[in-house]
Amino acid sequence: MKHIRILLIAIIFLLAGTMARAPEGEAAQHPEGEVFRARVLEVKETTGESAVQDLVKTSQLITVEILTGPLKGKKIEVPNATTGNPAYDLHFQPGDQVILWAEMENGRLRDVFISDYARDRYTRYLAIAFILCLFVIGGRKGIKAVVTLGITGLAIAFVLLPLLLKGYNPIGVTVLVCAAVSALTFAVVGGINNKSIAAIIGTTGGVLVAGLLAFAAGTAARLTGFAEEEAAMLLYIPQETFFDFRGLLFAGIIIGALGAVMDVAMSIASAIEEVKKANPSAGRLTLVRAGMNVGKDVMGTMSNTLILAYTGSAIPMLLLFMAYQTPLLKVINLDLVATEIVRALAGSIGLIIAIPITALTAGFLINRPRKRRFVAKKYPEAPASRGRIKQAEVPEPDGWANYPRPNNLPHR
Repeated sequence: MKHIRILLIAIIFLLAGTMARAPEGEAAQHPEGEVFRARVLEVKETTGESAVQDLVKTSQLITVEILTGPLKGKKIEVPNATTGNPAYDLHFQPGDQVILWAEMENGRLRDVFISDYARDRYTRYLAIAFILCLFVIGGRKGIKAVVTLGITGLAIAFVLLPLLLKGYNPIGVTVLVCAAVSALTFAVVGGINNKSIAAIIGTTGGVLVAGLLAFAAGTAARLTGFAEEEAAMLLYIPQETFFDFRGLLFAGIIIGALGAVMDVAMSIASAIEEVKKANPSAGRLTLVRAGMNVGKDVMGTMSNTLILAYTGSAIPMLLLFMAYQTPLLKVINLDLVATEIVRALAGSIGLIIAIPITALTAGFLINRPRKRRFVAKKYPEAPASRGRIKQAEVPEPDGWANYPRPNNLPHR
């Protein structure tokens, strides 16, 4: 029943987000084209000179068979031109699956071109392998992990993004969604208990600290929120939403730090619970110290995880700076670089702050004395230490005097 209630809460949380879908406009309701999956059947190539020096232009006439949509099974020829630029060129072979972008008119193809390779098949295989690993190694915990991943993905797709697209405050919406996701995740994985409550409080505290630090540092450093070109493209979307681009930047920092903070918080809360089970007489101070020791061990590796993750995504940019020997003073003051520095450091500080918050909360909650339940025993052979029951409260059946009694129970 407990897990059913948790899942019902998650469903209500997700359904509430369906009311916050993107604003509907003429451009949103009537897309300019349709997308189809197709298979390459034949490729005819011709070679010529490119307008760009030292590059060779290749034209391909590709015969494809449409695999999806109302035109499924139809075979068409699609031209494909390459210029020798590997960043934009697409080269196809028979058997490849591709994505077509088609403009339709009265149910017929007016214009069609190849948009990209069909890559989803291979990412789907990788996702299946990931889920199988969770099932095989994690068992029931792995199944719960898959459920929480689904909740997180649905919350982002049907709650967070639609609310942001409607122009709601990015920081407020993100904090609320992250708090709800962390609560549901911990409840599903660990159940509703003191350990999960401590992890939720620690995660929320760490994420709030990361968001506040990012906001303060970003405002002081005058970060624009336009460090990535996709942010500038939001100015021209059909919904004509007015975005708080700095808020979107800080919201991204909060989401980026959430996973690592959740990991640290649950590790500390679980460690404190295990210490309490192994040593029931351990006091709050002992539990807090144990949690802090675990947190200190985890702190270094998880901080490296955040910083290395952000550095890994910026390797081409860093190589570019090194190749052109750009002065360090110029590099660290660029909007893009300063944004990544604030992102990594704010997330790491939030992770560190989550350690004492979780340790203190878990040490207090897990060490709370539990109420003892006293149940009357019907049979006298039950040990007296299992229930503090007055002798007068125990019903005596017929023939009680002849029934063997333990030594610690008085005769009448």
